[in-house]
Parts: sequence; C-alpha cells; structure tokens
Amino acid sequence: MKVLISGAGIAGPALAYWLQRAGFEPTVVELAAAPRPGGQTVDIRGVAQEVVRRMGLMPAIRARRLPEKGLAYIRANGKQAAAMPAELLDGAGPVAEIEILRGDLSELLLAATSDVEYLYGDSVTGLTQTADGVRVSFATAADRDFDLVVGADGVHSRIRALAFGPEAEFVHHLGGYGAYFTIPAPEDLDGWMKIHNAPGGRWVGLRPDHDPRFARALLSFRSPEISYNRRDVEEQKALLARRFQDVGWHARKVLDGMRTAEDFYLDSTSSVVVPEWSRGRVVLLGDAGYCGSPLAGHGTALSLVSAYVLAGELAVDGDHRRAFPAYQEVMREYVVQRSALPPGGIAMALPMSALGIRGRDLMIRTMTSRPFRGVLAKVAAAEPDAIELPDYAALTAARHTAP
Repeated sequence: MKVLISGAGIAGPALAYWLQRAGFEPTVVELAAAPRPGGQTVDIRGVAQEVVRRMGLMPAIRARRLPEKGLAYIRANGKQAAAMPAELLDGAGPVAEIEILRGDLSELLLAATSDVEYLYGDSVTGLTQTADGVRVSFATAADRDFDLVVGADGVHSRIRALAFGPEAEFVHHLGGYGAYFTIPAPEDLDGWMKIHNAPGGRWVGLRPDHDPRFARALLSFRSPEISYNRRDVEEQKALLARRFQDVGWHARKVLDGMRTAEDFYLDSTSSVVVPEWSRGRVVLLGDAGYCGSPLAGHGTALSLVSAYVLAGELAVDGDHRRAFPAYQEVMREYVVQRSALPPGGIAMALPMSALGIRGRDLMIRTMTSRPFRGVLAKVAAAEPDAIELPDYAALTAARHTAP
C-alpha cells in the first residue's frame, strides 16, 4: 500500500518509520529544499519516551540530549527575578528530563528512514479521491497515485486546506507571535533557559546550544492577528526589530544576531482543532489536525505518539475506513489533555504591565520556596498521560524481524 506523507518535520518521518516496518510504501514530500537545520529545543515526555524506545532510538536521543538546569526569569539589569530548577518538578515542569534540539531529533528520524523516498523542494497542489485511491498533483513532480494521503505538514497544512477546508475554520489565533533562531551567545547561559519579560506583553528568551558560543533565541509578543508575508523573512525581521527596539537585557544583541540568522522562523501562537481527522482516504497527523500551540507544549510528544498509533491501526488490516476512526478514538483523550493551555495561558507567559510581571515573578518565587515545593511537585506529577499505548502486533513483529 502506497502512502504519501506531506511534511518532513517530526510527525512525518516518525510515521514513515512505522509504516515501512509494517510493509507499507511511504513517500514523504517536503516544501523545504533540504532537511531544515537548527530549531529550538523540544522535549520528549511521558508515553512518547516509550514510543522512541520501541523505535530503538532512545540511546541515540539520550546521546544528543541537551540537558538544561531549568527556567530563570531575568530582570532588565540581568539579575534573576525567579527560577524553576528542572529537578524541582521531576521533569514535569517547563524543562523536561529529555530535551533535544529539534534539528537533532529530525536528523535521527531521517537516518532511521534513510531508505524511504523523500521529495524535497516540492508540495501537493491537488488531491482527487477515487474509490481506489488518491490522485496527487505536485508543484514540481508529475502526478502520482497513492492509496492514502497523510497531512503531517503543520499548523498551516496544505493537505488540510485541500481536503478539509480553509485554514480559518480550524486555526485559532491565541493572541501572540513567536520567532526562533540561533545567535552568538550574549552570555554564558550555564545550562539555563533564560527569559526576560518586558511591558507590552513581550519576552526575550535564550536557551543553551551544544556549542556554548551560540544560543537559541526566542522573541515572543502579544498581539491581535497581523498581516505579513509568510515568505518574506526580511519583512518579518523588520517587524520584530520595531517591536523590541526599546527592550532591555540582551534584546539589542538578540536583534543584531537575528539579522544574519539563517534558521529564522516566525509564526503565530495558534491552536488547531479539527473535529474529524480524516476525509475519505486523507488523514491528518500532529499539528495539522490538533495543536495546543507552543503555550501548551507537548507538540513533539503528540507527534511521536500519534505517528505510532496511526501506523499501528493501519497495520492491523490495512483498511483505512476502520483505521482512521480507531486512530482518533485511541488518541482523543490524550490530545485533549496535552493540548490544554497552562493556567493563565498567554497572560501568564506574557504579562502586559510591569506590575503583572512582578506579580508573576512573586508567585513563582512563592511556589518554589521550601514550604510549597512538595505541593507543587505533586500537582505537576499528578496527571499521567491519558492514553494506554497499544502494542500493535504487526509493528512488534516487524520490529523484531527488521535488520
């Protein structure tokens, strides 16, 4: 059975891995001309760790992990206002046990699917479903026929737009934007993720890199929806330069580094809600079908787990008419749970006023003080993943016989 997967981020290659081992013929199409380097630190939490163990990738992931000591909030003068050490919440807080650069995780998944067909620098322009399959048109390649098509192409999914409807029906703006890129490190982060909030709902963030000479930078700001050219990187950089020109701490150095950053990425802080994840022979995976936004986190875990479940359900009997609804049913509660925004949502992450910033910092200092630490740890660890990971026989057998 031939399956086209649109998107070579995390979910797409993970699905290709499992499908190939179950006897399917996956092809992955990716708009980017080559695998995308860089990217921010992502985490692998909870049941997703079991998925990567079943893939045999856990040793390689642990070898590439980027340990972080925790999250620190920094005042404009560089002094620490509040901090949440990673060990405080046993890996259930903002910094998880397994943190890895997105580019490193992507590289491991691509290596694990090195014999899968990847079509870089191309995209799907049309889908025609028939009783026997899907006729796919590409921007560059000739039309091809597939049995199934999977949209694993993110919040702005082209597959979802073609098969389900306009983006506005499914993507919900949460009131902010975020940019991510790599810069020369303006200070020694000593393993800490550091964030400086400024009035107006803005933050400047820095996360460690494997090479201490560099840092992963984040610029986030609150805003209603704004219009900008998603293909014009220079326009986006100019937008951020205007927004952050009067911010303290390392903002000026971050903006200077941004001008020459080659891995710059800007997007809205948005959630994705699609009531039914499949239409005929087309199905959505990961952020294309369900996304709580970067505020919710867990996007990488959802991608890895959902890829395993979708492949497992298809491997049972190859009947998409049963497998697609079963995949959604297995994933439903877990997706709802891990798409939920944290308490306070964007207002807590990006306070608008100086008073709001000081109040947030005071709350963190109070909750992380000795009398409250045990309570906070119990609350963070009290909610297990809302899914019992199936052990699909077809995937298990394939795994045992694969070279």
